[in-house]
Amino acid sequence: MTQRIEIVVPTEIVRMRLDEFLFRHFGGLSKMYLRNVVRDEKCEVNGRNENLGYKLRSGDLIEIELDLTRETAMQPQEMPLDIVYEDSDLLVVNKAAGMLVHPNNRDKNGTLLNALSFYLNRETTYGNGSEPAIRPGLVHRLDKDTSGLMVISKNTNAQKKLMKSFSRKFVHKRYLALVDGIVAQDVGVIDLAVGRFAERKIWDVKETGKPAETRYEVLERRSGRTLLKLEPVTGRTNQLRIHCAAIGHPITGDIQRGGSEHERLCLHAAELGFRHPATRENVIFYSEPEGFAM
Repeated sequence: MTQRIEIVVPTEIVRMRLDEFLFRHFGGLSKMYLRNVVRDEKCEVNGRNENLGYKLRSGDLIEIELDLTRETAMQPQEMPLDIVYEDSDLLVVNKAAGMLVHPNNRDKNGTLLNALSFYLNRETTYGNGSEPAIRPGLVHRLDKDTSGLMVISKNTNAQKKLMKSFSRKFVHKRYLALVDGIVAQDVGVIDLAVGRFAERKIWDVKETGKPAETRYEVLERRSGRTLLKLEPVTGRTNQLRIHCAAIGHPITGDIQRGGSEHERLCLHAAELGFRHPATRENVIFYSEPEGFAM
């Protein structure tokens, strides 16, 4: 059963695509479903049907017809979670390699959001279509094969403030990557535009793509491989994997981009810092990777 939902775009949103805003706001619904709702003209912005790429402005009124019973990301499933920190507003988890962050049109179960939905509502008795009382809010994402730290909001106020920090890049993010070959320079910057090649359905270095910058520092060299600390100055799709491959040192386990075979993709979100949405204190968390044997 569909219902009409009204959303006023908050002040911190500046020129965000309509589809991206909907993906973030309705994290429990599949991206395919939300795209189809817009294409079927069941989503209006300021009284007009707009396309998926429409750039939103602060104060825009979105009116959308949705069937919220189609939500899959919030279906509780009991699974192991590595919780690094938790309070009444948020939690920081260490996502395992190989785990999807949220369901998609192919994989409906076994994701991080399924596990969080159970954990946050573990004292609730489910049944008769009841919904979780606490809805885990996605603030950022990691690829399925990338492990490491993620912050999850527990309420809308925390999510709004965290999303603002991430959109303005007021966050500290560092990754560890084991790459093939010996990287000669101790420190360096990779400045190569990244874009999508529609015919190959892949993201890669592209002259007409969006600017992308990655800073790196060598931590260790051994046995034909190098351990790097990576700082993504920008946040393009697959940026770290693309940039490492572009300088001739693909991430170990990244078979798609020429990396050697390994038990996992050796990319790990090892440091995550941000301003706490309630206390306003700067906090930082650290995590060590598993399966990075050199």
